[in-house]
Amino acid sequence: MPKAPMYTQFTKSTLVTVSHAIEQAALAPGEDGPMVVMALFQRMPYFDRERSVYERIAQRAAVTVVGMVLDEVPEQIPGVHTVGLQEQEPLAREWSVAVLTPRFGAVLVAHDREEVDPRAATIESGRRFDGWSRYRRDDSLHEVLRLRAALADRLPAVAQSAIDDVVQRVRHFPASPGEVRADASARLMVEQNERHRAHIHSLRQELAMAGADPAEAGLTSDHGVRRWSGADGVTASGVLPVALFGVRVTRSPSATAHVDRRVEVRETQQVIRVLTALLRGQDRATRVADNEFILVMPDMLQEDALRIAHRIGADFATASERNPFLSATATVAVAETRRRPLPVDEIRKALTWAVAEGAPVVTLQTD
Repeated sequence: MPKAPMYTQFTKSTLVTVSHAIEQAALAPGEDGPMVVMALFQRMPYFDRERSVYERIAQRAAVTVVGMVLDEVPEQIPGVHTVGLQEQEPLAREWSVAVLTPRFGAVLVAHDREEVDPRAATIESGRRFDGWSRYRRDDSLHEVLRLRAALADRLPAVAQSAIDDVVQRVRHFPASPGEVRADASARLMVEQNERHRAHIHSLRQELAMAGADPAEAGLTSDHGVRRWSGADGVTASGVLPVALFGVRVTRSPSATAHVDRRVEVRETQQVIRVLTALLRGQDRATRVADNEFILVMPDMLQEDALRIAHRIGADFATASERNPFLSATATVAVAETRRRPLPVDEIRKALTWAVAEGAPVVTLQTD
């Protein structure tokens, strides 16, 4: 029985690198007997990115199984057995890859924390997982057995039989003692990869701050928020809760009657300070109109989002009492969503409705 693995935290960007390395091991030519490849992808968009890789793997492997939550019937790949997962079952939160032959094994198992690393360049790349990875055959064997048991009633008999055949062959051969050395080397590279990515992200943030407009300090450009939230990359609905806020600031008539440019700039700066004071490291805010802002707060559930929405109004009331350069109220539309891309247009429409109705806070159901 192999020693129980120690879990550590990975970002998604590191998991992608490790997954690709294991998949390349499956594609490498070898004379080590029949091969099983099993992988969990969470959602279809993540698998679609790797579809061509698994088409090639299926040509080499005795059996290839992939699992994910399915919103629709997927296009079938010859030799690949696609298993649908239920939204709420634990396997739907896994990011796992296992490759097994009688003489080789490599495995990655990771569980979604539904959190984001605040240093990450995008929400997707910074998604956090608890996981472990090993290049040891017996660890891969036990993962294949675990997944086979978990998916048994959803696997066709031919796939189960092929897995069982490989497992029986594995048990006829001892594991190679030299694989411990390869495993230690691979784990070191994973750890260094995570550290290097964190350093690169911190340098990017410093550069972005150096070029920021002082009057807009704390805000990210609309294009920057779109890129950061995954609108221009590979992302998927259902995997990470995000609190989305639309905020419209209404200045009092007396405050805007006779205001020169300098006072207007100071007032705008105060508005931005009130909003950005709420942000955590993993959050972003952008200005989408003269008096309208969008706040994006990943890994925040509905109860906390509602609390923040009401706090925004209270903070503006307090700031207006204390600051001669600010006399304004805030209207807030809020949604806790797992949709991608983020429903920004719907939030803005809800905000317009709230202003017209005189409602200080409205909630929007998006999922």
